[in-house]
Amino acid sequence: MRFRQIEVFHAVYTTGSISAAARSLHVSQPSVSKVLHHTQQQLGLELFRLVRGRLIATDEAHALFIEVSEVFNRLTSLQKTVGNLRSLTASHIRLAVVPSLGLHAAPLAIARFRKQYPDATFEVQTLHHDALFESLYERTCDIAIAYDPPSHPRVRRRDLDSAELTLLFRKDSMPHVAERVSLKQLDGQDMVGLTMGGPVGELFNREIQRQSISVREVVSNQTFYVAAALTRCGAGMAVVDEFTARASVDDTMDFRPFAPPLRFNVQCVYLEDRPPSKAATQFISMFSKVLGEIRGGGTT
Repeated sequence: MRFRQIEVFHAVYTTGSISAAARSLHVSQPSVSKVLHHTQQQLGLELFRLVRGRLIATDEAHALFIEVSEVFNRLTSLQKTVGNLRSLTASHIRLAVVPSLGLHAAPLAIARFRKQYPDATFEVQTLHHDALFESLYERTCDIAIAYDPPSHPRVRRRDLDSAELTLLFRKDSMPHVAERVSLKQLDGQDMVGLTMGGPVGELFNREIQRQSISVREVVSNQTFYVAAALTRCGAGMAVVDEFTARASVDDTMDFRPFAPPLRFNVQCVYLEDRPPSKAATQFISMFSKVLGEIRGGGTT
């Protein structure tokens, strides 16, 4: 099958009709019908049947789609890569960040970078730690920014900043609170967001185990900004990174760091054999500056 045949079959199968496939491919219906008819003749297979005015995929089509889908995705990725290579002069940056950095820090850094370099373009993914490294290895991103990413022989890293875990709470639930809180204050409390994955979640879980602190987990959650939303709705207090906490503060919400501090590093990682481009290197410096300003309360 040629790529055009794969493209048409994929479109017809996923949209369920010739007309919808034609619209998605920006071509005429007769063009789609012609390619599909030729494909069926060439393969010697009936891929679709017209039943009561609807196009129904056959068993052969279902089996073929499993293989075609993988090929289609790889070819689409190849086309995108070629396009990216052609537009290197436009400073295209493919970025992956952990979700909490996608809430405020990454958008702010990107907006500020594009003000300085208007021709720069971005692709942004928000991924948890495991998927983030997979994205690097599969080369669907150029650089990734995460919290204390684990070591790997193929990966190089650059420190951007350090930050702290914080307690996020509704103001009416803690009207009198010090500048820092003890983990002991969480003992017996209703909490959300305690099953945090990744190195930062492990940091918190190790510490409450070390201090023999028992909390009442009311919601299991692995994403900091979801934990923040649950806290805002009154489900309970949450332990989140300070970037999520700072982005969540309003008339009803506040946060406090712990005493002693629970610190972690924010690092940029990339493959050893694919160092950041000049544009990406400049963006990394911009991101580092934005993180520092957020932690200092200097950005909104």
